[in-house]
Amino acid sequence: MNLKDKIVVITGASSGIGKALASEFAARGANLVLAARQYVTLCEISQNIEKTYGIKCVAVQCDVTIEADCEHLIKQAIVTYGRVDVLINNAGISMRALFKDAELKVLRSLMDVNFWGTVNCTKYAMPALLASKGTVVGVSSIAGYKGLPGRTGYSASKFAMNGFLDALRVENLKTGVHVMTACPGFTASNIRNTALNKAGVSQGESSLDEQKMMSSEEVAKRIADGVANQSRTLVMTGQGKLTVLLSKFLPGLLDKLVYNKFAKEKDPLF
Repeated sequence: MNLKDKIVVITGASSGIGKALASEFAARGANLVLAARQYVTLCEISQNIEKTYGIKCVAVQCDVTIEADCEHLIKQAIVTYGRVDVLINNAGISMRALFKDAELKVLRSLMDVNFWGTVNCTKYAMPALLASKGTVVGVSSIAGYKGLPGRTGYSASKFAMNGFLDALRVENLKTGVHVMTACPGFTASNIRNTALNKAGVSQGESSLDEQKMMSSEEVAKRIADGVANQSRTLVMTGQGKLTVLLSKFLPGLLDKLVYNKFAKEKDPLF
């Protein structure tokens, strides 16, 4: 797929991978609809992208947990451009708390944003995507293949997201709609800074060493390549590919490796 002049909707576009995706798709000539809760920040990003890349970029305030917001987002894309070619479900939050300590509202929040946010936006975009034979992208995680300690809600939401996208892909084998699941490994972004603690409050700092992680810009480039190449699934790191492989063939060993890795976090939970 040539991305030039395609209409691309990106959720969670005010920071991290979403912001990088906006720049990457704009650089390839796509016109954009950017969605996030932080509207002022989003408008600044949109204006900067238009000036830098000479494409059209629309900012829409949207909380993906609110169904009406998702409906409005897609309606705004249709009103502005007349169609939607690519929907990138990128909005997401994480958590850091052992299940025994976490309030249940934390897990509900993770499901509402990561899973239901994807479902909500995709539901309202489907008629337009069927008409354009477009692409649905879910920015998932390796946590959608292997549950991570201290991230029960995050892992559950990403497993649910992967299952939803997998079923949607099969439903659309004959419609021309392409479905891609993108699974970055650990990425240098603000998702760990905003991760919810056991009480549902942002922890404010990363518990992992960000310097050795893949950049948001590299993740965005790989996702854009995946959309252009009509890839089915993107597992972006060697560590991620090994995790998927071990989960199938040596799950007990993988349990120990994952436990040991997270036991080395700053201020470990166990």
